[in-house]
Amino acid sequence: MKKNILKNFYIIGAILCTSIAIGQEYSFKNYDWNEKDTSIEIPEQYKNENEVILDRVTKIEIVVEGKNAVQYRLLHEKILINSDDAIERNNKIYIPFSQNENVLINKARVILKNGKVITLDKNDIKEDTDQEKGIKYKYFAVNGLEKGAVIEKIYVIEEEPELEGRTLKMQDEYPIAKLNLELIYPNFLVFKTKSYNGLSEPKIENDTINKKTYLTVSEKNTVALDNNEQYANWEVQLKLFRYKLDGNLNSGAKNLNNFKEFATNVYERLNPEFDKRQQKALADYCATIPKSTDLQEQIWNIENKIKKSITYNRYTKPQLAISDVIDSKQANQSDILKIYLAVFKNFKIENNVVFTSNRYKVPFDKDFESYENLSELLFYFPTLKKYLTPTEIEYRIPLFPPTIANNNGLFIKEKIFADVAMGIGEINFIEIPGSEVTHDIMDITVDFTKDIENPLVTSNLTFGGYSGLNFQPIKDFASAEQYKTILKNVAENYTVETEYKTLTAENEGTAFIGKKPFVLNLTYEGKELTQKAGENYLFSIGQTIGKQMEFYQENKRILPVEIDYPHLYTRKIKILLPKGATIKNLEKFVMDYKTQVNGKTIASFVSKYTIKGDEITVDNTEVYQVMNYPLNKFEDYKAVINAAADFNKIVIIVTK
Repeated sequence: MKKNILKNFYIIGAILCTSIAIGQEYSFKNYDWNEKDTSIEIPEQYKNENEVILDRVTKIEIVVEGKNAVQYRLLHEKILINSDDAIERNNKIYIPFSQNENVLINKARVILKNGKVITLDKNDIKEDTDQEKGIKYKYFAVNGLEKGAVIEKIYVIEEEPELEGRTLKMQDEYPIAKLNLELIYPNFLVFKTKSYNGLSEPKIENDTINKKTYLTVSEKNTVALDNNEQYANWEVQLKLFRYKLDGNLNSGAKNLNNFKEFATNVYERLNPEFDKRQQKALADYCATIPKSTDLQEQIWNIENKIKKSITYNRYTKPQLAISDVIDSKQANQSDILKIYLAVFKNFKIENNVVFTSNRYKVPFDKDFESYENLSELLFYFPTLKKYLTPTEIEYRIPLFPPTIANNNGLFIKEKIFADVAMGIGEINFIEIPGSEVTHDIMDITVDFTKDIENPLVTSNLTFGGYSGLNFQPIKDFASAEQYKTILKNVAENYTVETEYKTLTAENEGTAFIGKKPFVLNLTYEGKELTQKAGENYLFSIGQTIGKQMEFYQENKRILPVEIDYPHLYTRKIKILLPKGATIKNLEKFVMDYKTQVNGKTIASFVSKYTIKGDEITVDNTEVYQVMNYPLNKFEDYKAVINAAADFNKIVIIVTK
């Protein structure tokens, strides 16, 4: 986003304002592996590991060539392949280059246990297509891999400098025996850095002869961090290294890539003055938007109109005027923000533009100002304390992508000083809609009165908030036949895959997103859930609530729990019995599991029952109030998750 809104003026203004006028070569131009060194030395502690990164060397150098700043990036890696799984994972060496990068060196080889070397060349490069994403990619096809072999690869690429902020992973899901990072840059530049999660601090050396600075981070025996734990934010728990350009000693520039300057520039760019022609085009467009005295409904109407009338594509060419956006029905990131802001201004709706990051990829660090933190977009409405996503077509206020919630963000608001409007940036926390919004309600009746061997099951299932969002948009994008099939597949989760008698849905389509929950009504015969056992009937009543996640972890938990969004489930099951019938094991319905922090319950599963004549009512509530759970509460959290799975297994004993 940031590169479309702001020119990379720091590269121009902060690097090129220098006394250097001649090109320079990068310092690792002649870097190569040792052709004669084909020995494999495996440290004793790693000999039984399935896969080990024996050595990882990364070099990044910023070079000024004439009036251009260029970045060279090298990766040299040796990986021990020590299991069948590792062989399968590594029989393709993917080539991670984009079209905007110039590949200078790209080579790979396999060193077998006996010292034989298999060198891969351009004839071993294959091309494949990710059918789901529609993306072509290239890879080395590796043949002859065996346990105990080492894959060695080197690439060097030339690319645009990453000066506005970059975070590097310094840990992996496999152990790393040796790791070395080197950031090299002209000594008139100043970089700000930060190490996370126990990573060692960098060492800095100045080469006064070549006028370069070498910033180095070295680590040995970095433990693996398991990437298979459920409900975890793996990437942000890794050892990380972050850097950005912060100053230029030649020009005197300081505190570059800061939030204050970003807010000022973004505001100016996104709030242009409109001439009369543009004002009329905007007024005509706003006249087509339904009016409401309810603020949230008015914002919903605006969002719905823009998303249905203007196609967003971040790669679309920028339009010259807002009328061109309306007429072409196409907008890139900058243009889509302009039209939202213009329409909000027309309706006199106070708002902030919010820039943030994906919390599963790059943690927003309010103490390290870099534009890497500003890759995702939202609008915030202070009066409502709610958010809108301008670029994700399936969302409507108050819902927005949960990956950018529970995170800090840069809120840019308009302030008037001496009759001049300007943008002021402020760091605030982005709250996600609570469990009262994503509230799933199940109202189930199991009627044994007509036929104890084949009870009639009636289920009214309500999916609120983010749960409803999983279903509601489908109606608008699928054919009638496809939608019917999808509904049937959804229903099967709650009918134990038996044929239903009736199936209807309510509040379907984007018109209801953020307004009303999605509702599924169904009835089916319960004979598939019933078994005769002597004089008794066994009925798998727990399965009427649908399949539930089972959370069992054999190894010791390493990472704290993090979930996508708060969630509340309210379930009521009515059991109607014929005269004289009873249930022998009602105590199975009594369950009480809680996760508490500082005396406050943040997750729970509570179930109970009541009896009134021939009617038994089971009530249970499952709730996850927060998104982050401390590691020391993992067992309590797991017990809550598994309680629902245990409830799903309940079989009642019905006797006449």
